[in-house]
Amino acid sequence: MTQLIRGEGMGREGVVRVGCCAVIFDEEREKVLLTRRADNGEWCLPGGHMEPGETVVGACQREVLEETSLAVRVLRLVGVYSNSDLLTVYSDGHKVQLVALCFEAEITAGTPALSNEVLDIGYFSPTEMDDMPMFGRHRERVDDAFRRDASCILV
Repeated sequence: MTQLIRGEGMGREGVVRVGCCAVIFDEEREKVLLTRRADNGEWCLPGGHMEPGETVVGACQREVLEETSLAVRVLRLVGVYSNSDLLTVYSDGHKVQLVALCFEAEITAGTPALSNEVLDIGYFSPTEMDDMPMFGRHRERVDDAFRRDASCILV
């Protein structure tokens, strides 16, 4: 099970890794595609870690395809997120301070489908997300993506 540990300077306990996630809006731009993680049951944006030899856009596209069976085109950078007081501990024992790039993307092909990493998938409005267990800072990323005037948020 993936755990998030918060505390002053906790990021020092891990290695820095780059991750990418995608905000995919429905046609009306009122809801966002979320996946429910198999490792902890929390809801999140589709995404994951960048692999050596990839671009950040390529990593985002690969992770979305692996988790949802959807091919996407990246439209814009929503924000870059890091937190020195947050440590992600994975079930295999790896400890990571994540630097996450969040992109807005659109579907180019495919139909949403479950994977071995995803228990459920669907489109949800911000109001519906209020009662959902959300992973890490993914809700913040969704809220930032809904702000059309923000081209890039750095935190």
